[in-house]
Amino acid sequence: MAERDPLAGKLPITLVTGFLGSGKTTLISKLLRHPGMNRAAVVINEVGEIGIDHDLVSTVNESMSLLANGCICCSVRTDLQDSLRELFNSRRAGQIPDFDRVIIETTGLADPAPVVQTLVSDTLINAHFRLDGLVTLVDAFHGHELLARQTEALKQAAMADRIFITKTDLVSPEQLRRLRDELRALNPQADQHTVVQGDLDPALLTGLGLHSARAGEHTLSFLGESLQGQTTGQEVKATDTSGQGKYLGARPSNHDPAIRTLSLRFSQPFKWPAFSSAMELLTTLRGPDMLRVKGIVNVEGHPVVVQGVQHIFSPPVELDQWPSQDRDTRLVFITRNIAPETICHLLSAVTSL
Repeated sequence: MAERDPLAGKLPITLVTGFLGSGKTTLISKLLRHPGMNRAAVVINEVGEIGIDHDLVSTVNESMSLLANGCICCSVRTDLQDSLRELFNSRRAGQIPDFDRVIIETTGLADPAPVVQTLVSDTLINAHFRLDGLVTLVDAFHGHELLARQTEALKQAAMADRIFITKTDLVSPEQLRRLRDELRALNPQADQHTVVQGDLDPALLTGLGLHSARAGEHTLSFLGESLQGQTTGQEVKATDTSGQGKYLGARPSNHDPAIRTLSLRFSQPFKWPAFSSAMELLTTLRGPDMLRVKGIVNVEGHPVVVQGVQHIFSPPVELDQWPSQDRDTRLVFITRNIAPETICHLLSAVTSL
Protein backbone atom coordinates (compact mmCIF):
# COMPACT_ATOMS: atom_id res chain seq x y z
CA MET A 1 0.00 0.00 0.00
CA ALA A 2 1.28 3.45 -0.89
CA GLU A 3 2.38 5.31 2.24
CA ARG A 4 1.87 8.77 0.78
CA ASP A 5 -0.48 9.97 -1.91
CA PRO A 6 1.76 11.74 -4.46
CA LEU A 7 -1.22 13.56 -5.96
CA ALA A 8 -2.66 14.83 -2.68
CA GLY A 9 -2.90 18.60 -2.45
CA LYS A 10 -1.96 19.29 -6.06
CA LEU A 11 -4.19 21.75 -7.88
CA PRO A 12 -5.92 20.26 -10.94
CA ILE A 13 -5.37 21.89 -14.34
CA THR A 14 -7.74 21.51 -17.28
CA LEU A 15 -6.55 22.46 -20.76
CA VAL A 16 -9.22 23.86 -23.08
CA THR A 17 -8.30 23.47 -26.75
CA GLY A 18 -10.12 23.87 -30.03
CA PHE A 19 -9.37 25.18 -33.48
CA LEU A 20 -9.98 28.79 -34.52
CA GLY A 21 -13.69 29.56 -34.48
CA SER A 22 -14.65 26.59 -32.33
CA GLY A 23 -16.18 28.82 -29.65
CA LYS A 24 -13.47 28.98 -26.98
CA THR A 25 -13.85 32.75 -26.52
CA THR A 26 -17.60 32.40 -25.99
CA LEU A 27 -17.13 29.48 -23.61
CA ILE A 28 -14.43 31.16 -21.50
CA SER A 29 -16.34 34.45 -21.24
CA LYS A 30 -19.42 32.56 -20.00
CA LEU A 31 -17.34 30.52 -17.57
CA LEU A 32 -15.80 33.66 -16.09
CA ARG A 33 -19.29 34.79 -15.09
CA HIS A 34 -20.52 31.42 -13.83
CA PRO A 35 -21.13 31.27 -10.04
CA GLY A 36 -19.61 27.77 -10.04
CA MET A 37 -16.26 29.31 -10.95
CA ASN A 38 -15.87 31.21 -7.68
CA ARG A 39 -12.86 29.10 -6.66
CA ALA A 40 -11.26 28.80 -10.08
CA ALA A 41 -8.41 30.53 -11.86
CA VAL A 42 -8.65 30.90 -15.63
CA VAL A 43 -5.47 31.44 -17.63
CA ILE A 44 -6.11 32.90 -21.08
CA ASN A 45 -3.87 34.02 -23.91
CA GLU A 46 -3.14 37.73 -24.02
CA VAL A 47 -4.52 37.86 -27.55
CA GLY A 48 -7.85 36.48 -26.40
CA GLU A 49 -10.81 38.85 -26.76
CA ILE A 50 -12.69 38.07 -23.56
CA GLY A 51 -15.18 40.74 -22.58
CA ILE A 52 -15.07 40.74 -18.79
CA ASP A 53 -14.38 44.38 -17.88
CA HIS A 54 -17.77 44.98 -16.25
CA ASP A 55 -17.17 42.04 -13.92
CA LEU A 56 -13.83 43.25 -12.59
CA VAL A 57 -13.54 44.02 -8.91
CA SER A 58 -9.82 44.74 -8.73
CA THR A 59 -6.65 44.36 -10.70
CA VAL A 60 -4.05 42.45 -8.71
CA ASN A 61 -1.30 43.27 -11.21
CA GLU A 62 -0.96 43.93 -14.93
CA SER A 63 -1.82 40.34 -15.84
CA MET A 64 -4.19 39.23 -13.08
CA SER A 65 -7.72 40.34 -12.22
CA LEU A 66 -10.24 39.30 -9.59
CA LEU A 67 -13.81 39.04 -10.85
CA ALA A 68 -17.04 39.72 -9.01
CA ASN A 69 -17.84 36.04 -8.60
CA GLY A 70 -14.42 35.35 -7.06
CA CYS A 71 -12.95 33.88 -10.23
CA ILE A 72 -9.36 34.86 -11.02
CA CYS A 73 -8.52 35.76 -14.61
CA CYS A 74 -4.85 35.59 -15.57
CA SER A 75 -3.34 36.48 -18.96
CA VAL A 76 -0.28 34.76 -20.40
CA ARG A 77 2.17 37.60 -21.01
CA THR A 78 5.46 35.71 -20.92
CA ASP A 79 5.16 31.94 -20.95
CA LEU A 80 2.87 29.44 -19.33
CA GLN A 81 5.38 28.40 -16.68
CA ASP A 82 5.83 31.96 -15.45
CA SER A 83 2.09 32.58 -15.40
CA LEU A 84 1.41 29.48 -13.29
CA ARG A 85 4.24 30.26 -10.90
CA GLU A 86 3.00 33.82 -10.49
CA LEU A 87 -0.52 32.58 -9.91
CA PHE A 88 0.59 30.07 -7.26
CA ASN A 89 2.90 32.55 -5.50
CA SER A 90 0.14 35.19 -5.37
CA ARG A 91 -2.17 32.59 -3.88
CA ARG A 92 0.37 31.54 -1.28
CA ALA A 93 1.15 35.16 -0.37
CA GLY A 94 -2.54 35.88 0.17
CA GLN A 95 -2.63 38.49 -2.59
CA ILE A 96 -5.53 36.68 -4.26
CA PRO A 97 -8.24 34.44 -2.84
CA ASP A 98 -7.61 30.74 -2.54
CA PHE A 99 -8.50 28.78 -5.66
CA ASP A 100 -8.87 25.03 -6.08
CA ARG A 101 -8.52 24.52 -9.84
CA VAL A 102 -7.01 26.09 -12.94
CA ILE A 103 -8.44 26.22 -16.45
CA ILE A 104 -6.02 27.09 -19.26
CA GLU A 105 -7.23 28.19 -22.67
CA THR A 106 -4.78 27.50 -25.51
CA THR A 107 -4.69 29.32 -28.83
CA GLY A 108 -6.74 27.88 -31.66
CA LEU A 109 -3.64 26.91 -33.61
CA ALA A 110 -1.91 25.29 -30.66
CA ASP A 111 -0.64 21.74 -30.74
CA PRO A 112 -1.71 20.52 -27.28
CA ALA A 113 1.22 18.11 -26.92
CA PRO A 114 3.92 20.72 -26.03
CA VAL A 115 1.55 22.38 -23.55
CA VAL A 116 0.96 19.07 -21.79
CA GLN A 117 4.70 18.37 -21.83
CA THR A 118 5.33 21.72 -20.16
CA LEU A 119 2.95 20.89 -17.33
CA VAL A 120 4.46 17.44 -16.84
CA SER A 121 8.17 18.22 -17.21
CA ASP A 122 8.51 21.46 -15.24
CA THR A 123 9.43 20.27 -11.75
CA LEU A 124 8.34 23.46 -9.99
CA ILE A 125 4.93 23.40 -11.63
CA ASN A 126 4.58 19.66 -11.12
CA ALA A 127 5.20 20.07 -7.40
CA HIS A 128 2.01 22.12 -6.99
CA PHE A 129 -0.21 21.29 -9.97
CA ARG A 130 -1.41 18.16 -11.76
CA LEU A 131 -2.91 17.79 -15.21
CA ASP A 132 -6.54 16.79 -14.71
CA GLY A 133 -7.43 16.54 -18.38
CA LEU A 134 -7.68 18.01 -21.83
CA VAL A 135 -10.98 19.10 -23.35
CA THR A 136 -11.45 20.06 -26.98
CA LEU A 137 -14.13 22.18 -28.61
CA VAL A 138 -15.18 21.13 -32.11
CA ASP A 139 -17.20 23.39 -34.40
CA ALA A 140 -20.14 21.31 -35.69
CA PHE A 141 -20.46 23.40 -38.86
CA HIS A 142 -16.80 23.27 -39.92
CA GLY A 143 -15.69 20.20 -37.95
CA HIS A 144 -15.67 17.71 -40.81
CA GLU A 145 -13.56 19.96 -43.03
CA LEU A 146 -11.18 20.96 -40.24
CA LEU A 147 -10.51 17.38 -39.20
CA ALA A 148 -9.74 16.56 -42.81
CA ARG A 149 -7.44 19.51 -43.52
CA GLN A 150 -5.97 20.85 -40.29
CA THR A 151 -3.44 18.72 -38.44
CA GLU A 152 -3.80 20.80 -35.28
CA ALA A 153 -7.57 20.28 -35.17
CA LEU A 154 -7.09 16.56 -35.68
CA LYS A 155 -4.55 16.27 -32.86
CA GLN A 156 -6.67 18.39 -30.53
CA ALA A 157 -9.60 15.99 -30.97
CA ALA A 158 -7.45 12.85 -30.88
CA MET A 159 -5.80 13.78 -27.57
CA ALA A 160 -8.93 14.98 -25.79
CA ASP A 161 -10.32 13.43 -22.62
CA ARG A 162 -13.67 15.08 -23.35
CA ILE A 163 -15.05 16.68 -26.52
CA PHE A 164 -17.52 19.57 -26.61
CA ILE A 165 -19.36 20.06 -29.89
CA THR A 166 -20.40 23.67 -30.52
CA LYS A 167 -22.61 25.46 -33.07
CA THR A 168 -24.94 22.49 -33.32
CA ASP A 169 -27.79 24.86 -34.22
CA LEU A 170 -26.12 25.44 -37.58
CA VAL A 171 -26.21 21.81 -38.73
CA SER A 172 -28.83 19.17 -39.35
CA PRO A 173 -29.28 16.17 -37.05
CA GLU A 174 -27.73 13.98 -39.73
CA GLN A 175 -24.65 16.21 -40.02
CA LEU A 176 -24.24 16.19 -36.26
CA ARG A 177 -24.56 12.40 -36.17
CA ARG A 178 -21.85 12.01 -38.82
CA LEU A 179 -19.51 14.34 -36.94
CA ARG A 180 -20.12 12.43 -33.70
CA ASP A 181 -19.30 9.18 -35.48
CA GLU A 182 -16.10 10.67 -36.94
CA LEU A 183 -14.96 11.91 -33.55
CA ARG A 184 -15.82 8.59 -31.92
CA ALA A 185 -13.79 6.72 -34.53
CA LEU A 186 -10.87 9.08 -33.97
CA ASN A 187 -11.03 9.08 -30.16
CA PRO A 188 -13.31 6.37 -28.72
CA GLN A 189 -12.25 7.07 -25.12
CA ALA A 190 -13.49 10.69 -25.09
CA ASP A 191 -17.13 11.26 -24.17
CA GLN A 192 -18.98 13.94 -26.12
CA HIS A 193 -21.21 16.83 -25.03
CA THR A 194 -22.96 19.56 -26.97
CA VAL A 195 -22.50 23.19 -25.92
CA VAL A 196 -24.91 25.94 -26.99
CA GLN A 197 -23.73 29.56 -26.91
CA GLY A 198 -20.98 28.70 -24.45
CA ASP A 199 -23.33 27.57 -21.68
CA LEU A 200 -21.56 24.83 -19.76
CA ASP A 201 -21.55 23.46 -16.24
CA PRO A 202 -17.94 24.03 -15.00
CA ALA A 203 -18.10 20.61 -13.35
CA LEU A 204 -17.77 19.06 -16.81
CA LEU A 205 -14.25 20.46 -17.01
CA THR A 206 -12.97 18.64 -13.93
CA GLY A 207 -12.58 15.11 -12.64
CA LEU A 208 -11.17 13.87 -15.95
CA GLY A 209 -7.91 12.40 -14.70
CA LEU A 210 -6.36 10.54 -11.83
CA HIS A 211 -6.66 12.66 -8.70
CA SER A 212 -5.50 10.26 -6.01
CA ALA A 213 -3.44 7.13 -5.47
CA ARG A 214 -6.29 5.92 -3.27
CA ALA A 215 -8.26 3.72 -5.63
CA GLY A 216 -12.00 4.27 -5.91
CA GLU A 217 -14.89 3.57 -8.23
CA HIS A 218 -13.89 6.37 -10.61
CA THR A 219 -10.19 5.57 -10.76
CA LEU A 220 -10.40 3.98 -14.20
CA SER A 221 -12.69 6.56 -15.76
CA PHE A 222 -9.78 8.36 -17.41
CA LEU A 223 -9.13 5.21 -19.46
CA GLY A 224 -12.62 5.13 -20.94
CA GLU A 225 -15.57 2.98 -19.90
CA SER A 226 -15.04 0.63 -22.84
CA LEU A 227 -11.96 -0.79 -21.15
CA GLN A 228 -13.62 -1.78 -17.91
CA GLY A 229 -14.74 -5.25 -17.02
CA GLN A 230 -13.64 -6.98 -20.22
CA THR A 231 -11.56 -10.10 -19.80
CA THR A 232 -10.75 -13.20 -21.76
CA GLY A 233 -8.37 -16.10 -21.34
CA GLN A 234 -5.82 -14.71 -23.78
CA GLU A 235 -2.49 -13.32 -22.71
CA VAL A 236 -2.77 -10.30 -24.95
CA LYS A 237 -6.23 -8.92 -25.55
CA ALA A 238 -7.50 -6.11 -27.70
CA THR A 239 -10.55 -3.99 -27.05
CA ASP A 240 -12.67 -3.13 -30.07
CA THR A 241 -15.79 -1.07 -29.44
CA SER A 242 -16.48 -0.05 -33.00
CA GLY A 243 -16.90 -3.29 -34.89
CA GLN A 244 -14.09 -2.25 -37.19
CA GLY A 245 -10.32 -2.39 -37.09
CA LYS A 246 -10.41 -5.49 -34.92
CA TYR A 247 -6.73 -6.30 -35.30
CA LEU A 248 -5.16 -5.38 -31.96
CA GLY A 249 -8.13 -3.17 -31.24
CA ALA A 250 -6.72 -0.44 -33.47
CA ARG A 251 -9.07 2.25 -34.74
CA PRO A 252 -7.73 4.44 -37.55
CA SER A 253 -9.20 7.87 -38.13
CA ASN A 254 -11.62 8.35 -40.99
CA HIS A 255 -9.64 11.43 -41.98
CA ASP A 256 -6.06 10.49 -41.34
CA PRO A 257 -5.36 6.74 -41.23
CA ALA A 258 -1.95 7.54 -39.75
CA ILE A 259 -3.57 8.44 -36.40
CA ARG A 260 -4.82 5.45 -34.44
CA THR A 261 -6.25 4.74 -31.03
CA LEU A 262 -4.95 1.39 -29.83
CA SER A 263 -6.31 -0.34 -26.71
CA LEU A 264 -4.35 -3.30 -25.33
CA ARG A 265 -4.76 -5.72 -22.45
CA PHE A 266 -2.18 -8.06 -20.94
CA SER A 267 -3.09 -10.62 -18.30
CA GLN A 268 0.50 -11.55 -17.48
CA PRO A 269 2.13 -9.09 -15.02
CA PHE A 270 5.11 -6.99 -16.02
CA LYS A 271 8.34 -6.34 -14.18
CA TRP A 272 8.87 -2.61 -13.95
CA PRO A 273 12.43 -2.51 -15.42
CA ALA A 274 11.25 -4.45 -18.47
CA PHE A 275 8.10 -2.38 -18.98
CA SER A 276 9.85 0.97 -18.51
CA SER A 277 12.66 -0.09 -20.87
CA ALA A 278 10.10 -0.98 -23.53
CA MET A 279 8.35 2.38 -23.17
CA GLU A 280 11.69 4.19 -23.22
CA LEU A 281 12.59 2.41 -26.45
CA LEU A 282 9.28 3.40 -28.03
CA THR A 283 9.60 7.03 -27.03
CA THR A 284 13.24 7.22 -28.09
CA LEU A 285 12.55 5.83 -31.55
CA ARG A 286 9.04 7.21 -32.15
CA GLY A 287 8.52 9.91 -29.51
CA PRO A 288 6.94 12.57 -31.76
CA ASP A 289 4.41 10.01 -33.00
CA MET A 290 3.37 8.80 -29.54
CA LEU A 291 0.70 11.44 -29.16
CA ARG A 292 -0.63 10.11 -25.88
CA VAL A 293 -0.31 7.05 -23.66
CA LYS A 294 -2.26 6.25 -20.51
CA GLY A 295 -3.06 3.12 -18.61
CA ILE A 296 -2.93 1.00 -15.51
CA VAL A 297 -0.13 -1.59 -15.47
CA ASN A 298 0.06 -4.77 -13.43
CA VAL A 299 3.59 -4.59 -12.05
CA GLU A 300 4.18 -7.89 -10.28
CA GLY A 301 0.66 -7.78 -8.88
CA HIS A 302 0.61 -4.05 -8.03
CA PRO A 303 -1.48 -1.49 -9.98
CA VAL A 304 0.63 1.35 -11.41
CA VAL A 305 -0.83 4.22 -13.44
CA VAL A 306 1.26 5.55 -16.33
CA GLN A 307 0.57 8.61 -18.48
CA GLY A 308 2.67 10.25 -21.17
CA VAL A 309 2.65 12.63 -24.12
CA GLN A 310 5.18 11.99 -26.88
CA HIS A 311 8.55 11.47 -25.16
CA ILE A 312 7.54 12.96 -21.78
CA PHE A 313 5.95 10.76 -19.09
CA SER A 314 4.53 11.75 -15.73
CA PRO A 315 6.03 9.96 -12.74
CA PRO A 316 4.26 6.59 -12.35
CA VAL A 317 1.69 6.41 -9.55
CA GLU A 318 1.23 3.18 -7.59
CA LEU A 319 -2.34 2.81 -6.40
CA ASP A 320 -3.01 1.62 -2.87
CA GLN A 321 -5.20 -1.19 -4.24
CA TRP A 322 -6.78 -2.44 -7.44
CA PRO A 323 -9.91 -0.39 -8.22
CA SER A 324 -11.82 -3.52 -9.31
CA GLN A 325 -11.45 -7.29 -9.59
CA ASP A 326 -9.86 -6.79 -13.01
CA ARG A 327 -6.10 -7.32 -12.69
CA ASP A 328 -5.25 -6.95 -16.39
CA THR A 329 -2.84 -4.33 -17.65
CA ARG A 330 -4.88 -1.86 -19.73
CA LEU A 331 -3.10 0.58 -22.02
CA VAL A 332 -4.45 3.19 -24.46
CA PHE A 333 -2.12 4.51 -27.16
CA ILE A 334 -2.93 7.38 -29.51
CA THR A 335 -0.25 7.20 -32.19
CA ARG A 336 0.65 8.49 -35.62
CA ASN A 337 2.28 6.35 -38.32
CA ILE A 338 3.09 3.52 -35.90
CA ALA A 339 2.01 0.02 -36.88
CA PRO A 340 -0.10 -1.45 -34.05
CA GLU A 341 1.83 -4.73 -34.12
CA THR A 342 5.04 -2.83 -33.33
CA ILE A 343 3.73 -1.84 -29.92
CA CYS A 344 1.99 -5.13 -29.24
CA HIS A 345 4.98 -7.31 -30.14
CA LEU A 346 7.35 -5.22 -28.04
CA LEU A 347 5.16 -5.30 -24.94
CA SER A 348 4.34 -8.97 -25.43
CA ALA A 349 8.07 -9.74 -25.52
CA VAL A 350 8.85 -7.99 -22.24
CA THR A 351 6.07 -9.70 -20.26
CA SER A 352 8.33 -12.75 -20.04
CA LEU A 353 11.39 -10.82 -18.81
